[in-house]
Amino acid sequence: MVYYTFSDYLKQRYGEKVYKLPIALPLTCPNRDGTCGVNGCTFCGSIGTGYENLPSSMSVTQQITANKAHIIPKYKAKKFIAYLQNFSNTYLPINDLIRYAEEATHDEDIVALYIATRPDCINEYYLARLNDLKEHCHIDICIELGLQTVNYKSLIKINRGHTLAEFIDAVLRIKQYNIQTCAHIILNLPWDDMTDVIETAKIMSALRLDQVKLHALYIIKNTVMAEQYLNNEIKLISLSEYKQRVITFLEYLSPDIVLQRLIGRAPAENTLFSNWHTGWWKIRDEIIAEMENKNLQQGLHYNYLNGQALKKFIAYN
Repeated sequence: MVYYTFSDYLKQRYGEKVYKLPIALPLTCPNRDGTCGVNGCTFCGSIGTGYENLPSSMSVTQQITANKAHIIPKYKAKKFIAYLQNFSNTYLPINDLIRYAEEATHDEDIVALYIATRPDCINEYYLARLNDLKEHCHIDICIELGLQTVNYKSLIKINRGHTLAEFIDAVLRIKQYNIQTCAHIILNLPWDDMTDVIETAKIMSALRLDQVKLHALYIIKNTVMAEQYLNNEIKLISLSEYKQRVITFLEYLSPDIVLQRLIGRAPAENTLFSNWHTGWWKIRDEIIAEMENKNLQQGLHYNYLNGQALKKFIAYN
């Protein structure tokens, strides 16, 4: 493959395909409840990102059971990742988080716990408790941090509520506990260009993230960004440009970083714009085909760390 796919990583780590079980908890986000904001990110809808989630009124066990009942017959699945997906899943009292995490990892076929959250919801006491759970239950834990871009001006424009500094701090603290890290990145924010794409890849590599999850920007109905879109206040790049941004991002990204995906998806009924009215799988396949045809691959330009300017001297020693 031209990039390090999530499916390849899972097979290497667990010996077979592993399937995510999305779980919705009854919580919110500090960018919504007044802690650091009240309206949330300008692109985020009222239900967050959990379009395929079951209601948070169901218990964690009930959601896992229901999702397994759908996935096992369809895919003959045997191993699973419990995925605390929607909103900021570490934004609650630590004992509640551990209780939900223990319930999510109770079944023997759960091999990992993935937790989606924000950089400003990472704390060393929480990490120590999660590390205890990881060691006690003999599971992997990966914390997925929403970042979207390293462009601090764009972070302000989307009302993210944190800066790049908090993201860097969160990654460094997580790594002290041998817990995996993943960053969510939107490659086509209206104010970002190819320079931002490259710098984002470089910072992910310099921080030695374990995984990255790429998104194309959705315009979700009834959001601040939807109003900007309808008023022609923002302009979206073309599908062709998006594919070039993904390819360039991969070329500058460390080959050791796993790509959970190259593009996401959102239901048409919830969006004004999503993936240029093209199937996500088609876009992914076209990116792979172009990279194969041009002999491109992840890490092709990963040559900028560890004192690049000194390498000409070291080569002769």
